[in-house]
Amino acid sequence: MVDSVFSPAPGEDAAGAAPRGPGAPMIVLDQVSRWLPMGRRRLDILHPLSLSIPSGQFVAVMGPSGSGKSTLLGLLAGLDRPSGGEITVAGQRISAMNEDDLARFRGATIGFVFQSYQLIPTLTALENVQVPMEIRAQPDAKERALALLAAVDLSSRADHYPAQLSGGEQQRVAIARAFACRPPVLLADEPTGNLDTVNGAHILGLLKQLHREQGTTLVLVTHDAEIARAAQRVVQLRDGRVVEDRSAGTDGGKGS
Repeated sequence: MVDSVFSPAPGEDAAGAAPRGPGAPMIVLDQVSRWLPMGRRRLDILHPLSLSIPSGQFVAVMGPSGSGKSTLLGLLAGLDRPSGGEITVAGQRISAMNEDDLARFRGATIGFVFQSYQLIPTLTALENVQVPMEIRAQPDAKERALALLAAVDLSSRADHYPAQLSGGEQQRVAIARAFACRPPVLLADEPTGNLDTVNGAHILGLLKQLHREQGTTLVLVTHDAEIARAAQRVVQLRDGRVVEDRSAGTDGGKGS
């Protein structure tokens, strides 16, 4: 069961940004592109695109392999740099930040859930969740990590290593870790892609519940139309271009 450990602390806001109410832009892309040199030519991964995502919105990004979905998510996370254009997250122009400022901003503002979990194999579930808080020298890291694991129903697995956990359990640890520093933005790259139907539904339900109860801005990359139906909005990419941007879902992300 998700509880208040996922909520921002009273008076806390991302990286010193001004508080952002529902409907205010949380993510803005202005003519953002990404390309790589290929000899005398270049490979366009993302053609110039502009996109605005309001605070608290649940957006599914869809498209076939090679459409630019994961590249877009990496740009939003500041894990990659755009070749052109500007990216603003929580009022901060991340495309203009140096690496040190970007790392600090990312740690305070953005949670990331990977398809392959990306847990540290030599650390327990508890220690994996503690890592981002220890990097920030947060004094209550262990207590908060225990509360986060309880929130995703993994208290009994806190001392287990990733290899001792099922895929669904590892992804729940990854979600707990993503929320360790209470980020207002959660980016998820095919978070159910390596899971069976039952575990995939469990993870999607947890993400929906977090979005609904905590007002998290959620951007989820998926190729699964059923998963996209849970979102409030679907952005469809093809060959690095936005070919569709529409409201979506019969439940608006309100299901459990």
